[in-house]
Amino acid sequence: MAFDILKSAEKALADEVFSAILYERIAMLYGSSTLKRKLVEMAAMEREHAKFWRTFLEKRGRSSPSVEISKIKLFFYTVIPKIFGLGLTLRMLESGERDAIQLYSEMLEHSELDEHEKDELRRILEDEFIHEEEFVEEESKFKGFLMHVRDAVLGMNDGLVEILSVTTGLAGAYGNPFYIAIGGLIVGAAGALSMGIGALASVRAQRQVHESTLMRIAAASRYVAHVFKSRLIGCMTRKGYSRTVSEAVAEESSKDPKLLARVIAEEEYGLREEALENPLRAGAYTGMFYAVGAFVPLIPYFLDLPVVIAVILSLLLAGIALGATGFMIAISADLPVKRKMLEMVAFGLGSAGVTYVIGRIASILFGIEVS
Repeated sequence: MAFDILKSAEKALADEVFSAILYERIAMLYGSSTLKRKLVEMAAMEREHAKFWRTFLEKRGRSSPSVEISKIKLFFYTVIPKIFGLGLTLRMLESGERDAIQLYSEMLEHSELDEHEKDELRRILEDEFIHEEEFVEEESKFKGFLMHVRDAVLGMNDGLVEILSVTTGLAGAYGNPFYIAIGGLIVGAAGALSMGIGALASVRAQRQVHESTLMRIAAASRYVAHVFKSRLIGCMTRKGYSRTVSEAVAEESSKDPKLLARVIAEEEYGLREEALENPLRAGAYTGMFYAVGAFVPLIPYFLDLPVVIAVILSLLLAGIALGATGFMIAISADLPVKRKMLEMVAFGLGSAGVTYVIGRIASILFGIEVS
């Protein structure tokens, strides 16, 4: 498919206008502060970018290009910092900026742009990278939040998918919502315990291995630093650093055993002491949120609704919850948000559909019918 430079420019214009309005609205939440000043500056920067794209389009016959901003999307992005803090909103905007960077890079290769436009686009591209540095402190706060919710989100997702599959399978076999609810509740309780204990054991074992490695590195860095010094030089040269730079870094690091141990742990083993997860917390979050996710698709069955209506409502509630978990997974793993949300909903509901068919087949083959 041919690259449509005008459509791409219109999309870039809409994104820049949206970001400018959003930064201005968020800035109003913070009164007079350094953070507000940064947000206002970012809004002004985005408006300058939008001005470039308007001129770009007008030059090519698109006079006064109109921009439609989704009020729902704007409201959604404005509410998030009030609930979760600015860090989450910035993380979401970064996902859009990555797409913008890719788009601008493609446009820079396009022959239709003159040299002045390419220079301006390079400046805009530079601004997009500067965005990441402006709010390092705010995003670092959100990283702590992500460490705590990762297990919760994954646990909730497992609970949703497994219990949704179980209940729709039972719905295909039984006609009584009460039996479906009890069956799902039993499976959910067992699953929550299993997932919680499994997460605790897994994280604990992983932490013990990593702690043992870090202790060994620390001891070696203190008593036989020359061994790690030569290994660090080899590690850095393999990564593409020059021999001179590698030797300089190794020499400087070897002056402090703690620094040498940290550099070796990160460069050679990919380990950071502060990144080690708490096993009890991981188990608690995984088990508790598995139970929360498991309960969502059970709600309609406990309301004693007709089984067909209960199945539909169960799928609807689970779909909404799966979309929410997909959103959090995308943000925490730095993945495309829309694609991940759709993927989670499709896989979860698809799994439920397959188990419903299996339940109907079992009902027909074995004559299982409870009314």
